Amino acid sequence: MAEQNNAPAGQQDALAPQVSAKDKSLILAILVTLLIMAALAVAGLIFVKQGPDTVQGQCDATEVRVSGKLPGRVVNIFVQEGQYVKAGDTLIHIHSSLAEAKLAQAQAMVEVASATNQKVDAGTRRQIIAGARDLWEQAQAASGITKKTYDRMQKLFEEGVISEQKRDEAKAAYDAAVAGEKAAKSQYDLAVAGAQKEDKEAAAAMVQAAKGGVTEVDAVLEDQYLTAPCDGQITVIYPNVSELVATGAPLMSLQKDDHWAVFNVRENLLKDIKLGEDIKVRIPALDVETTMRVFYIRDLGTYANWQATKSTGDYDARTFEVKARPAKPIKDFRPGMSVILVQ
Repeated sequence: MAEQNNAPAGQQDALAPQVSAKDKSLILAILVTLLIMAALAVAGLIFVKQGPDTVQGQCDATEVRVSGKLPGRVVNIFVQEGQYVKAGDTLIHIHSSLAEAKLAQAQAMVEVASATNQKVDAGTRRQIIAGARDLWEQAQAASGITKKTYDRMQKLFEEGVISEQKRDEAKAAYDAAVAGEKAAKSQYDLAVAGAQKEDKEAAAAMVQAAKGGVTEVDAVLEDQYLTAPCDGQITVIYPNVSELVATGAPLMSLQKDDHWAVFNVRENLLKDIKLGEDIKVRIPALDVETTMRVFYIRDLGTYANWQATKSTGDYDARTFEVKARPAKPIKDFRPGMSVILVQ
């Protein structure tokens, strides 16, 4: 059964107008609020203008990796991180007992080859045969050393530590040592068989081959003391004193004093940026506004596209890398500092 309202009829008539008036006030307040918000939105669209896009870049500079071809132990480091150096300044000293032993061995081979060359005219004597045998043994030792070096370089190459060129240099040295061993063996066989015209030519060739071995080791030992290739600042020193370093391993990073600014610019902003022309920039860290000349513009590829926000009526904008160099040196301008393009 439906519930009956037992209130008097007069009271029911009095409550109905009160509820209706409250609802009307609430609806009116909501409408007024919506009208005010709509008016503010329209005013914002009319009077608020979007400012220009901010193109922000940063300072960059050339970094040179200092490395050498001599594997060995770091004996001394003559510079510190943050220090400015001039081209030719000594940076680091590397000692290699193996390379020095190879040099002594190569010099001994020269002496043996020279002695054999001088005695070959006297005929086959016991001393000549012994000298040729010594030369052969020296060549065998050299071949063994270069074989070990090549095996190590091959392993480092397979692990991705050194470049293919370094591996090939070690292979060439090993091949040269094997060839020297064969030549020494031939010389020994000739000494046993007796000196002839061919023997004299072979002895002279062995002298030249031995001298070539000395030259090769000298070229490696030139990197005992590494010097600065250019003026700049030492930014990173990788090894510490007493640590072992491999062939071609980076030892230091040297930053050249050739600062520039690099920007990633959307293609629709390139209309005011031309190759070879000047642009105005601001460096917030230095509170400086200056002029730079654009010397490089390159497309960064599809991976750097600015994707369109609309499904129709818009397009994906490509990104270009722009580099500009200061018209004159800027004091305290350092890599990493922000650079703002003034439009």
